[in-house]
Amino acid sequence: MSSVKIECVVNENCKIGESPVWEEKESSLIYVDISGKKICRWNSFTKQVQSVSVDAPVSSVALRKSGDYVVTLGTRFAALKWKDQSVTTIVHVDKDKPNNRFNDGKVDPAGRFFAGTMAEEIRPAVLERHQGALYTLFPDHSVVKHFDQVDISNGLDWSLDHKTFFYIDSLSYSVDAFDYDLQTGKISNRRSMYKLEKEESIPDGMCIDTEGKLWVACYDGGRVIRLDPETGKRIQTVKLPVDKTTSCCFGGKDYSEMYVTSACQGMDDESFSRQPQAGGIFKITGLGVKGLPPHSFAG
Repeated sequence: MSSVKIECVVNENCKIGESPVWEEKESSLIYVDISGKKICRWNSFTKQVQSVSVDAPVSSVALRKSGDYVVTLGTRFAALKWKDQSVTTIVHVDKDKPNNRFNDGKVDPAGRFFAGTMAEEIRPAVLERHQGALYTLFPDHSVVKHFDQVDISNGLDWSLDHKTFFYIDSLSYSVDAFDYDLQTGKISNRRSMYKLEKEESIPDGMCIDTEGKLWVACYDGGRVIRLDPETGKRIQTVKLPVDKTTSCCFGGKDYSEMYVTSACQGMDDESFSRQPQAGGIFKITGLGVKGLPPHSFAG
């Protein structure tokens, strides 16, 4: 194993940092602060963070083929123009559930934007159960609901052969797999691939590496774990200096660096004094594996 190094590259205390995405053409990491209601972009050369503030919790961000970004904002899929700092609604979901909001989202290999919803939390991981659903925004801006009864729709990614969709509903404490049809975007045959152990706590965001292994950020577990979907076994644990690790992605010029977001919402002063970097963005190097460039929304 190469020697793993962890560095806090953005020491700003995001309330709920989430949805890290590497943007190659800007050599930047884009991410959101959900309850801070902003989309942020950290430039890996200048080390500066720019941000765009919005009027609702913003839970995920993705690149768009035509330039700029798509985001999930409240219960809306929306387009973000960075230079104008403008957000335009594409479509609204869960209109009958005013207490809901989107959570994690990601673009599939065909350029469709998958994202799921949840009830607004009373405090971290405490909420009205079974209120969420998983949706896909198609490039023609139509929307499909795959299923509902979700607690906290979270991490998602696709196998290297594009035949399996991996998905986390956090309060099931499970990483699930589905059969996935690249042509249609349909998913079927849900099964549990890995059940988290007690000290791993709550599964949150997720990404895949070029060896087809999954990396899952464990909220309240202070770690990312590497899983083998073939065997359903954990093969590596990397611990971070903060407990509320929320999501992860690969980035850097050859996608050999891992970026991990974190949260500080709900922490008391005593916890903060022990973990002053809570809510920061961390870079992990020396993992000895690489990730894949993110897909861009085709609409």
